[in-house]
Amino acid sequence: MAFSEQQISEPDGSRRKIIIIVAVVAAIILAILFYFLMRASTTRPPDPLLQGAVRSDSAEWAVHASKIHLDAPEATEAKRALGDIVMDLQTTVRNFTGRTLTGLEIKASVVNRQGQPVRDRTVVVIPSQQQPELEPNRTMLVVIRIEGMTDSDERANIKMEVTGFKVR
Repeated sequence: MAFSEQQISEPDGSRRKIIIIVAVVAAIILAILFYFLMRASTTRPPDPLLQGAVRSDSAEWAVHASKIHLDAPEATEAKRALGDIVMDLQTTVRNFTGRTLTGLEIKASVVNRQGQPVRDRTVVVIPSQQQPELEPNRTMLVVIRIEGMTDSDERANIKMEVTGFKVR
């Protein structure tokens, strides 16, 4: 019995179709997996707030807030493998209140040309393991990482401001 060319090439054609179908299905599954991983990385829990802090609506704020000085912030920017952009904003905090700061909450923002925040993050920097408190006439370096920006986000400026504090 002799096999014709059509009979010999038929199994190869069906194998090729199966390989293509499996590759397409695997690509779809990987795309869905990456979509959910990217989506999970952009959702973040709410920022922690300093409990019992002096806020801008209190009388004590007017007395001490002007004496907690933040130097002009600086930023570094990096693109991660997942495609988003991460910015590290840093400043030096100077305590001229004459009292020890036992708590400090700072808000860092990346803003567009209209002054609207593109991304922001509020961080409690005191107390922490590195800095349990900030004594009078002392300084400390504060670095806040802001994640999840894209190339299409307009990043015109950066801001850092004190949003709450505790004094002893």
